[in-house]
Amino acid sequence: MNYTAINQYRIMWVLVFFDLPTESKKQRKAASRFRKQLIADGFSMFQFSIYMRNCPSRENADVHSKRVKNCLPEYGHVGVLKITDKQFGMMELFYSRKPKDKPKTVQQLELF
Repeated sequence: MNYTAINQYRIMWVLVFFDLPTESKKQRKAASRFRKQLIADGFSMFQFSIYMRNCPSRENADVHSKRVKNCLPEYGHVGVLKITDKQFGMMELFYSRKPKDKPKTVQQLELF
């Protein structure tokens, strides 16, 4: 197995799916705070209530998953999914009926 194939199974993506109530001012503020915390932790918006982050390893993905759990709002539904880069690469994306390119994998330098 070559180095690229190993990386496809080692590199992870963390996806956060959420449906948060926004009926009151307090709920809107909590939802906004949650999104801002995701962005501050390096997540980017994939769709309106889906944020994603590329991680160089399963251990790093676990760290960011734990950070999400630590900032959960009081109300609403939140899901966290960790998948390999290989699995992420099998996703099919469409804009209307036209195929769309996948987000680029972040190239990150690891220092030991």
